[in-house]
Amino acid sequence: MDPLSGAGPRRARGRLGAAAPGARAAAAPWARFSAWLECVCVVTFDLELGQALELVYPSDFRLTDKEKSSICYLSFPDSHSGCLGDTQFSFRIRQCGRQKSPWHAEDWHYNSGAPVSLQREPAHYFGYVYFRQVKDSSVKRGYFQKSLVLVSRLPFVRLFQALLSLIAPEYFDKLAPCLEAVCSEIDQWPAPVPGQTLNLPVMGVVLQVHVPSRVDRPEHSPPKQCSHENLLPAPVVLTSVHELDLFRCFQPVLTHVQTLWELMLLGEPLVVLAPSPAMSSEMVLALISCLQPLKFCCDYRPYFTIHDSEFKEFTTRTQAPPNVVLGVTNPFFIKTLQHWPHILRVGEPKMSGDLPKQVKLKKPSRLKTLDTKPGLYTTYSAHLHRDKALLKRLLKGLQKKRPWDTQTALLRRHLLELTQSFIIPLEHYMASLMPLQKSITPWKTPPQIRPFRQDDFLRSLEHAGPQLTCILKGDWLGLYRRFFKSPHFDGWYRQRHKEMAQKLEALHLEAICEAQNIETWMKDKSEVEVVDLVLKLREKLVQAQGHQLPVKEAALQRAQLHIETVIGSLPKDLQAVLCPP
Repeated sequence: MDPLSGAGPRRARGRLGAAAPGARAAAAPWARFSAWLECVCVVTFDLELGQALELVYPSDFRLTDKEKSSICYLSFPDSHSGCLGDTQFSFRIRQCGRQKSPWHAEDWHYNSGAPVSLQREPAHYFGYVYFRQVKDSSVKRGYFQKSLVLVSRLPFVRLFQALLSLIAPEYFDKLAPCLEAVCSEIDQWPAPVPGQTLNLPVMGVVLQVHVPSRVDRPEHSPPKQCSHENLLPAPVVLTSVHELDLFRCFQPVLTHVQTLWELMLLGEPLVVLAPSPAMSSEMVLALISCLQPLKFCCDYRPYFTIHDSEFKEFTTRTQAPPNVVLGVTNPFFIKTLQHWPHILRVGEPKMSGDLPKQVKLKKPSRLKTLDTKPGLYTTYSAHLHRDKALLKRLLKGLQKKRPWDTQTALLRRHLLELTQSFIIPLEHYMASLMPLQKSITPWKTPPQIRPFRQDDFLRSLEHAGPQLTCILKGDWLGLYRRFFKSPHFDGWYRQRHKEMAQKLEALHLEAICEAQNIETWMKDKSEVEVVDLVLKLREKLVQAQGHQLPVKEAALQRAQLHIETVIGSLPKDLQAVLCPP
């Protein structure tokens, strides 16, 4: 399909498809480029083949045939969309069992500091698309149709859309030489480090971005230009690398935002049918962002077509619909996915007075093929009462012509506070399951984290529930009971349990390091017990040095001294086994 996407290992490159004469030896070829992007693809329309992969850069980046096919089909709007001119949208596909490149072993450098919702995808690719369709008499079909696609494992939709806005129009005019230069510039960018504000030069413009960190306040202020750098030209400051304009995305569903938040929280299957890939992908990404700072643990596809390799898997009626949010544009999906419990049909944005025309709640039995009207088709009844005060504030903002970024900030804060009010009681209860620090002693196995008992947690809500931080009334207990059955509870619990177990191991290691009586402990111990202590201490040191345990460097040095003391007390033959020359 694409003659330039070979299968050899990556090498430093000069021209597209040609190895550079002086390959860099200091760092892995394209390591800096790969910190941001996997590859750049160009998809064109071929009269005989249909959508075809014209170019992949770096040219020896490996894509499987299934990945190539998915990228080709998802990089063009569905024929029902009728997109003329330039349009941007995004998609998400599964990686197909390929081994990760060697520098991906360093993912933990980024992931350990990034918010869980913005960590690198381990098993999926994002595709960020700039599609152009314009009349062109020199082409047999009468239209120029081409897409430039950035493939990445980072969910930085705002950054990559801004990047495409700069490079795609230029590429469509100048083609390959322009793309080669841009990729070389990206290969000079600093790696994304959570918490840092970075200047990213490309095509004569400097994009200034703040890479979010898990210790940032939820509503982080936009990055300020670094005063010590006299940058020319002045940088273009992106207020966020990932946040969409929520108010614009949710215009037609403002009255149902809380119901949609509950559906996302519970990991319910949902289809979003929109007029264009741009609208479908933005609505899906806006929906999954509702849960931040909670990680969205289900699958989601901002744009999905009947040609997708998972089409049969998602549309089968032999089993319950999967926990996935699908963004589609082809009305055929209404018939194919009629058995799905929730379908959101949105039309082109239309204003009705001051408030955008709102979709209505409708029963799934009202679904019609092809001519289905906009609406949220579901039998789901929200557990929480609607926040009428929020709607009034947003409506008042429209009447006063309040800036949309202010409206978005109001909506985002509401959703953030709602999610935090729901999660805080779970966090408090989970913290109560941690053994007391005084019960952790150096020479005994650390105590276990107590099990999560749902009934105990539900009883705790009476005096420590979400009502302490949220004014909304409703059936909070019922919502928690359904949440316990969702993939999001499982994902949250596993992550928190893992962090607590690591903290417990770290506290145990620190207790051993601070122990002053190691010689006394060894007096009545057999050689087997002493050797076992050495092996366990070494294992904990390896974990700590691999940043899997939060332990200070001074404690690690004391642990090493303990190991040397213990080994020194053993017979020479055992010392030789434990410390071979």
